[in-house]
Amino acid sequence: MAMSMVAHYPDKPTLINHMVDLAIEELGHFRQVIAVILDREIRITADKRDPYVNSLRDQMRGDAGPYLLDRLLCGAVIEARGAERFSLISSALANDSALASLYTGLARSESRHYEGFVSLAEHYFPLDDVRERLGFWLATEAALIASLPVGPRLH
Repeated sequence: MAMSMVAHYPDKPTLINHMVDLAIEELGHFRQVIAVILDREIRITADKRDPYVNSLRDQMRGDAGPYLLDRLLCGAVIEARGAERFSLISSALANDSALASLYTGLARSESRHYEGFVSLAEHYFPLDDVRERLGFWLATEAALIASLPVGPRLH
């Protein structure tokens, strides 16, 4: 998502800088997770469509300005949920301090990413619009979470 936003918004240097940093950080996280997977001799499975993310993306408005705001706030909500889930996983890993530490770090990063997306939205859009639309995204996400079956998820 980060690199897609860089490509789609070349006229927004603040967004570009933030998204490049985000992409680099996420790639580092991917490297950390892959190292754990390989070290534990876990077999990686094929990537599957994420009904949570795809359902949220279906709610984005199509016009250019509203679409950017929705991309930022949808990203914020996804990152906030990731922070919550990684924190819960970390708490459940009392018998594996190394893995718990990894998840704690991921949770902190996801929380910073949430704040970064909201900050970018506030940079490019009026604060009242951001707050109103964030409310929409939080309500939409809550309804979606309630409708999805329990299962393993990244977000």
